[in-house]
Amino acid sequence: MTRETTDRTLVRTAMRAPYLERSEEHDLAVRWRETADQNALHQITIAHMRLVISMASKFRHFGLSLGDLIQEGHVGLLEAAARFEPSRDVRFSTYASWWIRASMQDYVLRNWSIVRGGTSSTQKALFFNLRRLKARLSQSAEPLSGLAIRQEISSALGVSEADVALMDARLSGSDTSLNAPVSSDAGSTAERADFLVSDDPLPDEIVADTIDDERRSAWLRDALHVLNEREMKIIERRRLSEDGATLEELGGALGISKERVRQIETRALEKLRSALVQKIPGVQPMRVAAAIGR
Repeated sequence: MTRETTDRTLVRTAMRAPYLERSEEHDLAVRWRETADQNALHQITIAHMRLVISMASKFRHFGLSLGDLIQEGHVGLLEAAARFEPSRDVRFSTYASWWIRASMQDYVLRNWSIVRGGTSSTQKALFFNLRRLKARLSQSAEPLSGLAIRQEISSALGVSEADVALMDARLSGSDTSLNAPVSSDAGSTAERADFLVSDDPLPDEIVADTIDDERRSAWLRDALHVLNEREMKIIERRRLSEDGATLEELGGALGISKERVRQIETRALEKLRSALVQKIPGVQPMRVAAAIGR
């Protein structure tokens, strides 16, 4: 049996169900409320399936199955039956309408798009009323511009114009698969997902690199204490500054030859390497070299 046939059968069954008089409805509600009479609950729900079907038909323009909408509405109907108080002077259909509608709206919001939206009450009102208000304003005696229509809807629903524009854009298009081709050309194999790949490091890699950098910096700060003043100056200017002074520049500043600067630098680096190895037993040579910048 196809889904369409099942839907038609469900509708015909609901339409054949008898209507309930007010007194009969009240008696059934009391029996269900006070004694949990399942037969009373069944009679109440069957009699009100017309209401569920009628409300489900109003949500079909979202592209969802009528049968699924009816099932969700039935869930809302059962919720209403569980909460209904017969002592109040109100018909069950009036009370149940809110629960049926709320159940269907939640189903539509969950299944209309894979992108979750309309979670707040104002966003739900915008989602379900935007098209209706837009159509009504577009048919007004004095034609309104797109901006004026957004302003009217924003004022009517109590949301920002930016929210109206965003929801309008969402309702104007459907979800697109990331595996859909970018181009309609027969020879094109590129998919939309191909353009989402990032060459940036993963978050865990960034955190690991940051921790390693901080650890190496701490090692180096401690090890620098083994250098004398001239060695410290050469290492700072050659290895720890962004521009990196040349041997000639340091030789001129210190009044020595560039070869002597190179010798002092080599000796200072060896002292740093020894200090780091002694301070951190088992550390790998490459990590020592990274800590001192070579």
